[in-house]
Formats: sequence, C-alpha cells, structure tokens
Amino acid sequence: MSDLGRAEAVDRLEEIVDAVENERMPVPVREVWAFGDVALGLDPVDRLDVYLTKDILVRDDSATTGSGDVGDGIDSSRTNEDPDAAFRDSHGVEGVGKSVRADWATAYPEYLRANANGHAAPEKCLAAHLLETDEPVHLEVCNASFEDNVTQRLRGAKLREDYTQLLDPRGVCLWVDGTRSDEAFRKLRESELALPTLSDALEMLGMDGEEATEAAQQLHTWRADQEGTTVRGDVV
Repeated sequence: MSDLGRAEAVDRLEEIVDAVENERMPVPVREVWAFGDVALGLDPVDRLDVYLTKDILVRDDSATTGSGDVGDGIDSSRTNEDPDAAFRDSHGVEGVGKSVRADWATAYPEYLRANANGHAAPEKCLAAHLLETDEPVHLEVCNASFEDNVTQRLRGAKLREDYTQLLDPRGVCLWVDGTRSDEAFRKLRESELALPTLSDALEMLGMDGEEATEAAQQLHTWRADQEGTTVRGDVV
C-alpha cells in the first residue's frame, strides 16, 4: 500500500477499532489512539500512526479451549493443560498463556509472533492480527496511556539525546474501555482538529525552542526513513 487518502485512512482506523472492540486480542487492549499526520488533517496521509494501550498479562483470562478446532499442528488436549509447552513444540514460541492469551493463540495461531529470544511478543502479535502485510502503518504498543507515555518517552529521549525515541504528542483518543468516540472520528474525517506543529507541541511539554526544533527534525527524519509496517513495543 502507498499513501492513504484521508477518507481511506480514517476508514482504516475504524476497521482497527472494530477489530479491537469485537475480536479476541492477544492481550487486553484499553485504548486506541491516532496521532501524527492523520490527526493533523493531511491528505493524503503518508503513514498512519496508531497507539494501543494494553494490559500486561499477569494472569491469563482464557477460557479452556475444549476439543474444538485449535489450528494446524496443535494438540488441543495439551493447550488445556500447558499452552506454553504446546506452542513451544508446535510453533517454537514460548510464553503462550503468560505474555499472550492461550485462547487467542489457539484461535489465531497464524498471528503468533515472537521476539528475538523466541518469546511471544504482544506488540508483534497485535500488529499481525490488526494490520495488513507491509501497509504504511506505525503501531505503538505500551501498558501506559498515550498521554503518560508521551511524558515518559520525552524524558528518556532527552536523557539519551536520541529524539527518534519521542512519541509525537499530537494524538486523538478513538476508543477507550469499550467506548468509541464518534466525535473524534468525525473530526478526523472533516479535518477539524487544530493541532500545533511538532516543535511547538514539544515546547508545550517543557522543551526550549532550540531543543524542540532539533527534536522535531530528528523525529521527522526517522519517520521519513520508515517503510511498510513498523511496530514498537514499550513497557513503562
């Protein structure tokens, strides 16, 4: 997929919210935000930026899977007893039932993704479930709310002097705890959101003018170099 027309971009956001609202996710999702170009009213939208607030899976809330269809190569009796062992044997992925829901992995084994250590990665699983292959979307996933993580990432970026780690603060909440904001979608479609430039937004968060300008330039450059689907997971 190339650049998205504005209407197409907002349609895509609605599809993502629909999926979060109506389908079983690998981990509980609490918030869906759009930020960046789509929030600024650009048309076309070069890349679609989406932020998900998720819960860390401390205790799996999966129901028992029973003996139904659990996907190719998976022993249903073993997923009831030890999903971690079952998926480690069948897919080479550890952590099912610990970092991602066992019943989700059983229903959607094709979306199961692991990090470099072979452990199920919630952010990669969410991206595989919600996004098409190589579509121009950047997905941010974190256990903190969008607004809290903007502050956390700003602090970390300043300490490391790596402004590519910033989270663009110009966002709009589309869905939270089961409630969709029809007004937010309307404003996105009609380009009604009045948002500042990135450097001005960073100044509002406490950066001085010169630093905010440099940070905005670095983030814009990093973003321009990205292609296809990109995913970043974060734990605060």
